[in-house]
Amino acid sequence: MADSQVSESQKKSGGFRETVKTVLYAVAIALVVRTVAIEPFNIPSGSMIPTLLVGDYLFVSKYSYGYSRHSLPFSPPVISDRILYTPPERGDVAVFKWPRDDSTDYIKRIVGLPGDRIQVRAGVLHINGTPVKLEKVGTRQRKVGGWVALEVTEYVETLPNGRQHVIYQQTTSGPHNNTAEVVIPPAHFFAMGDNRDSSQDSRAWGFVPAENLVGRAEFLFFSTDGSARIWEIWKWPQAIRFGRLFNGIE
Repeated sequence: MADSQVSESQKKSGGFRETVKTVLYAVAIALVVRTVAIEPFNIPSGSMIPTLLVGDYLFVSKYSYGYSRHSLPFSPPVISDRILYTPPERGDVAVFKWPRDDSTDYIKRIVGLPGDRIQVRAGVLHINGTPVKLEKVGTRQRKVGGWVALEVTEYVETLPNGRQHVIYQQTTSGPHNNTAEVVIPPAHFFAMGDNRDSSQDSRAWGFVPAENLVGRAEFLFFSTDGSARIWEIWKWPQAIRFGRLFNGIE
């Protein structure tokens, strides 16, 4: 009887240890994948509309630009500069740490590369003295807080390397639409939001250091318009933007 009780206790103890080991292995694998391969992010603001909407969830490739301390959780100072570095291409939608605090994640489009001269004149991006090509698509009403409040002009912007994307512009006036010319220093980049008049970006706070790059936005895996809370299962079909699921990010 006693031997039977000991054996049963050992089985339970062994089962608990195996469960703990399995959980620890799973956590370790998840951390490795998050560090070296892909990491999920969500979009909390409208600075990248119409490319990215509030409520979009996307995967970012961590390997695209190599690795820095910001590739690791909590950005420990264990990697100096970058390793296996591949610079971003003009037009990439990139996630990076905000240069002013190194802890907040930002997502913007890389429009300027090291050595470029960048200026915005009357809302038009100029690269090395040449305005980028803008093709007007039309005007549309953009909802803000559930209300139709803003009329924006929609353009297709073509960067010098041929990469195209859609931008929204509300006005051509104001300091962010009329900037001084700046020269991007080595190992830095100029980033802008596609929703040009609702984006705090390099026009406001300066260049993005290469060290701060986290990864390149690749594709959406989920999107919700926010009209359904997590427990309101009956509202999910109306809230989920099914047409955006698994779309690549251009």
